[in-house]
Amino acid sequence: MLLPGTQMHLVTFAFACVELVILFYLLIYKVARPDDNKAQLNIVLVCLLLIYNITGGLLPDPKLPGSVFLQEAIAYGTGFITPSYFPYYVYKAFGLVKMRFHAYRGILFCLILPYILFVIVYGVSGNLNIAKTLLILPVLYAIWVIVSLVKALKYKYSGKFESRESKEEFAGLLLGLSPWVGLPIIDFFDLGQAVEASVTNSGFLLLLSLQVKNHISTLRKEHERIVLSEKQLLNWNNSLKEEVEKRTSEIKSIIEERTNTLVNLAHETKTPLTLIDNYLEEYIKKNGEKPELAIVKRSLGKITTDISNIFDLERLNRGMSLYNHNQPANFTDLINDSLILFGVYAQKAGIKLTASIETDAYVRADPFAVNRIVMNLVENAIKFSEEGGSVDISLYTDQDKIVFSVTDSGVGIPPEVQRKIFEPYYQFNNKKSSTQGMGLGLPIVKKVLRELNGEIYVESDPRKKRGTKITVKLKRQIIPRKEEITKTTFVDTKVKDIGIERLNLVRVDHDENKKTILIVEDNISMVNYLQKKLVEKYNVVVALNGRDALRILQTHKNSLDLILSDIMMDKVDGFAFLKTVSENPENSHIPFLFLSAKSTTADKLYGLKLGAIDFVQKPFSMQELTQKIESIILHEERRKAAILSMALDHLTSNLSSNRDIPFNPGDKFEGNCDLYQLTERERAIARLICEGFRYKEIGQKLFIAERTVAKHVQNIFEKVEVSNKIELINKLAS
Repeated sequence: MLLPGTQMHLVTFAFACVELVILFYLLIYKVARPDDNKAQLNIVLVCLLLIYNITGGLLPDPKLPGSVFLQEAIAYGTGFITPSYFPYYVYKAFGLVKMRFHAYRGILFCLILPYILFVIVYGVSGNLNIAKTLLILPVLYAIWVIVSLVKALKYKYSGKFESRESKEEFAGLLLGLSPWVGLPIIDFFDLGQAVEASVTNSGFLLLLSLQVKNHISTLRKEHERIVLSEKQLLNWNNSLKEEVEKRTSEIKSIIEERTNTLVNLAHETKTPLTLIDNYLEEYIKKNGEKPELAIVKRSLGKITTDISNIFDLERLNRGMSLYNHNQPANFTDLINDSLILFGVYAQKAGIKLTASIETDAYVRADPFAVNRIVMNLVENAIKFSEEGGSVDISLYTDQDKIVFSVTDSGVGIPPEVQRKIFEPYYQFNNKKSSTQGMGLGLPIVKKVLRELNGEIYVESDPRKKRGTKITVKLKRQIIPRKEEITKTTFVDTKVKDIGIERLNLVRVDHDENKKTILIVEDNISMVNYLQKKLVEKYNVVVALNGRDALRILQTHKNSLDLILSDIMMDKVDGFAFLKTVSENPENSHIPFLFLSAKSTTADKLYGLKLGAIDFVQKPFSMQELTQKIESIILHEERRKAAILSMALDHLTSNLSSNRDIPFNPGDKFEGNCDLYQLTERERAIARLICEGFRYKEIGQKLFIAERTVAKHVQNIFEKVEVSNKIELINKLAS
């Protein structure tokens, strides 16, 4: 029974519909699992079968365009192409390596070539039956393929079909391919389209069912592995969670222990620092303040402030309040008191300080807390403003708020780091600056404002404009007349001790007989100290950072005997400075010594790799430092002397061939020695040099050390104004 209006049998149409459904399923499967290559092989096979069924079912049909010859050629062509794909299919899909020949070469000679002959014979003779006689070749090849398939399966399973899987695969492949062997026979005897479609498609469906079974088996195994992996992962997650919780607890315990140690250290340090500060104050009152004591007092004040900040910040982190905010305070008076102290500080820094303060601005807060906010913000503004800059302080009321702002003309704070400046120990500048502290002031301000339900804002963008404005807002209070305002006077709040120090170098004329040292250090107190200690024995040149030091090198490159440099500096740090020096042939000979608080092994190795001779770690002993400097310079002198001696010996060796020629100086030699005022010893050495003797031989003849000979030769060269032995001989003997 044919499909109405076509030559296609209903059996062929049914198989085509089934295969079309299978094709859609395979396409969906391929999209879901794009890495599955077998799905792609099955898709190609189903497409070929569809083409084969459609062309074989519809052609030849007189109603369709095209000649009968062309339609028959197309119909038989699809019948040849589909079997041609089977060897490649079983080779790839089932992993039968012994089918490689048939997959790539056998089909070309035994299927494609016979089809071409079939078309030629049919086209020439016009008789389809004559052309069908050539189908015997594909039949014989199909038998060969079956035999090769059996061998390939035996090879795959080592000749033993013991497992159920191997038996099923063996039977399925033979039954699936066997119908295709009979296809030429069916065509030759013209058994009909229904028989042909049933036989060939049944073989395909058998092969597909075998593949589907393998897919199901694979998917089940994968599912089992996934389930097992999920169970293992769940167990592992539980174990990991327990381990993480355990480790977290241990880390918290360690951090808590270290924090407690740090807090206890800060607490215990306060007492001796207080005693030292008080005794130092008493000593200064009795004996007067000297520059050295001023430096000690200023450094002690900084340590005390840092220790107090560490202690206070940790207490605030633990939720412990440092202040009693249940008291009224006059914000105006607190700022005015601070301005008296900061006026001196700003004047020393060369910064203009202006203020616009509204009167009678009251808050309910501990005066010490308010003072801390004011001190930190104003001090930072002055610190980070350059000389000639300005700092503006304002206080005004806005409805129920008190607004306190500090505006500076410094470098500014980029918007992307403005939140980080309130994090403990955060350094705004990645490189160390001499004006930076530990990064605790603003975090403490933030926490104090949180206690007061206050707000703080930062307005700054260096890309648009220099400067920073920090604004603090607190709730304004109307204090009843009967309530007494807390009055607190902050006397000597260390502002004078943390003021900006100026370079105070000892003025000494350059001495040609002294070695010259370049000190590169951004801490002015340290620069003053080192210069004062070293200037007695050396010429000392100072630079406050690597960039300034590079400028100094341009004018002192031939006179520097040692560079003593810090590592952490603003602009150009010590490592970058040393790298630049080492890469310049004019400066690379200068010995380089690091003086830094950075003391990790990695830092030391990196510095030594760049060319540094040694590290001196801060804090250091001045006696140790001076001894190292002296040793390095002495070593360099000996090295230069050795190089000079080797050079002179080399020149002497070039003259040794002249020994066989007697040297007759005559009156000219003596006259020239008188002219250059050579001593008797220098004349004797000069005579032996002219005769071609080496330093060692001259020393043996004159019973003096070789080093003494070299020293005399150097003096002779200076007097005669020559640089080598050849010039000396020419001047004295001619």
